[in-house]
Amino acid sequence: MTTITQESTNQALQKAVNNWLDVHWDTANRRPVNATEYDERSWLKQVLDAGYCVPSWPKKWFGLGLTMQQSVLIERTFQARKAPGTGRDRYHLGAITLSKMGNTELKREMLPQLLTGPICCLLYSEPNAGSDLAGVRTRADLDGDSFVINGQKVWTSDAVSADYGMLLARTDWDVPKHQGLTFFLFPMKQPGVEIRPINQITGESKFNEIFITDARVPRRFVIGDLNEGWRSFQTAIAYERLIMGQGITERKRGAANEGVHPLIALAERTGHLDDPIFRQRIAQAIAYREVNKLNNERAKDEMQSSGGMSLMSLSKLAMSRIQHGEAAIATDLLGAEAMLDGDSALDSANANFDAAKAYMNSIGGGTDQIQRNIIAEKVLQLPKELDASKGVSFRDMKSNSSAS
Repeated sequence: MTTITQESTNQALQKAVNNWLDVHWDTANRRPVNATEYDERSWLKQVLDAGYCVPSWPKKWFGLGLTMQQSVLIERTFQARKAPGTGRDRYHLGAITLSKMGNTELKREMLPQLLTGPICCLLYSEPNAGSDLAGVRTRADLDGDSFVINGQKVWTSDAVSADYGMLLARTDWDVPKHQGLTFFLFPMKQPGVEIRPINQITGESKFNEIFITDARVPRRFVIGDLNEGWRSFQTAIAYERLIMGQGITERKRGAANEGVHPLIALAERTGHLDDPIFRQRIAQAIAYREVNKLNNERAKDEMQSSGGMSLMSLSKLAMSRIQHGEAAIATDLLGAEAMLDGDSALDSANANFDAAKAYMNSIGGGTDQIQRNIIAEKVLQLPKELDASKGVSFRDMKSNSSAS
């Protein structure tokens, strides 16, 4: 009798994926076989139909019913062939949230669109509701079979390319602030949606301000239940924190650093590889990454087994510390050279970029301070802070006395 090991199962899976790619993907030209150019939606439809888009999901929801570890194996096989489209069961927040919180009809209608389109943008933060997202004032008023949306969002990534956004809006002003919210799948490509890019210190413009005036969202596009959007939103934000805890906000490193930590490569180039103090700091930085990787696995297990989401905050906070810490080590390795910038000083330019970029992880998905509060209350079970707004309707809160 032949014993089937996990290794042999994984080898068979990898072979099956490579065989499928042999038939469907032209690695040399990075496009589908027999295609003259790469069409994203058409290719993603092929990946979705094969089950490789979200392999860990059940077959009835476009997956293969595999483990997350097997899903990662498929993702790496696709990456080796320079083929996009898989791994959306880990990184597509809109599809993940809809799969967890949406009703059957909405999932059947919209999951294929989300999984074969751009990443779904996040319409959470507002100018007066950043850390305290329960204080959002974007309003959704029911009008027949749709809601009319008016308000403003800020710090929205991928808004220009997104077909849909996950929108947190207020649908009831006469209950406490956490109770009158609804979570929507919001169509972005419609009149009344104005997108203004925000210039960042890194030179990028990946964040945007969104102004929404009399835009509409179908009533059937509610994710979860009416006025119970805080629960659906908590699922979305937990997965965002988990993804950020895995370092998605970091830049992808080039092939030259494949298998070598960037700080080790930089220490060698700057002549500090044998310096015991730098060696200790770099070793500690690598250890932090390994510990955070283990905590990410723990957080995933907790969510799958009990629905707990608090450990996501620990991962996200740790990644903020990792990114700021590694940028500081790079700056110290470069010394005075770190004051340079531009193409003629790439190491310095990279260190400066990473130092500025680290603040994205410290702010996006809830600030480091918010994560510390969550960890204190939910993980360490420390007493909660006093909440003066508890039990007070949002309309009657002093800051919202003008709400109509």
